This record gives sequence, C-alpha cells and structure tokens, in this order.
Amino acid sequence: MDRNLTPQILDEVEAKGCQFNKRYHGCAQSTLATLMAFFNLDKPDAFKAATGLGGGIGQTFENTCGALLGGVMAVSLLYGRELNNLEGAEEARATCSALCRKLHERFEREYGSSICKNIHKKIFGRTYNPRISGEWDVYLADGGHDHKCPEVVGKATRWTVELLCSIGKEKAEKGS
Repeated sequence: MDRNLTPQILDEVEAKGCQFNKRYHGCAQSTLATLMAFFNLDKPDAFKAATGLGGGIGQTFENTCGALLGGVMAVSLLYGRELNNLEGAEEARATCSALCRKLHERFEREYGSSICKNIHKKIFGRTYNPRISGEWDVYLADGGHDHKCPEVVGKATRWTVELLCSIGKEKAEKGS
C-alpha cells in the first residue's frame, strides 16, 4: 500500500467516509465502501456481507462498532487468507490479525472502547437502546446520522488508510 499520504488526502478520505454514512447510513458498509474505492477493491460481495454489521451488529448498539468492522473487513480483503490457499497461509493470518489489532487499539485510544454503545456514551454523552420505543428517534434527533456516527466512520476510514499505507512505507524503508 505504498502511497504518498498527505494531510489533504487523509482529510478527503475521512470526509468521503463521513459523507457516505450521512447519505446511505450503515457504518460498516460506509467505511468499507470508502476504503474499497480508495484501494480500488472491486468486491461487491464484501460490501453486501457488511450489511448486518452496522450499529454494533444489527443496529443493536451492543457489539463492536460497525465502522471498526468495516475497517477490519478492508484490512482482511487486502491481507487476509484465501479460502483456496489455507495450507501455509498462517503468515497472512498473523499479519492480518496484527493489523486489525492496531486498528482496534486506535479505537480504544480514541473512544475508550470498540463497543458501539460505549462509543455513543463518549460522543453523545449517553447510550441508546433502539429496541425501546422512541429511542431510535432520540438517537436521530441527537445527530446519530447527521454528524455523530458519520464522524466515527470518517475517522475509522482515515485510520485504516493510515495503517494500510504505513505498511507499504515500512516495507520500503526496510528494503523489502
């Protein structure tokens, strides 16, 4: 992923992730689609597979943030194991896992958690339970799809680009 990243490029990719989420919602798909465009990954089935990952999986807000999951999916598309080549693919699995851990750690540093509802607590000052009548409307009124969660998607997209592009830079510096 050897790209010359400038602050402007990172700002643009962050803004694109944010805008995608504002328009289409689905934090996992928004992050993944923006990353797929940035890295020229033509994987429509991966995008489709991310449908249920938004909102802490199934819009429950109870599990891992969908924006993080979208980033993990992009990392996995680029560095993960292939089904038709599982034998001897331990290095790919280890590399992918290490990269995903780094992305997870970035979420932990920024939000104190990778769990959707805990991130909500940090950015909204409260949590939501969309299974309770009216809570979804409160989430939306508080900026859930207008700016709060789109900003998380933008950051996840930016952090994933930074991570993946740093791998190419590290390899170049080592002469690999």
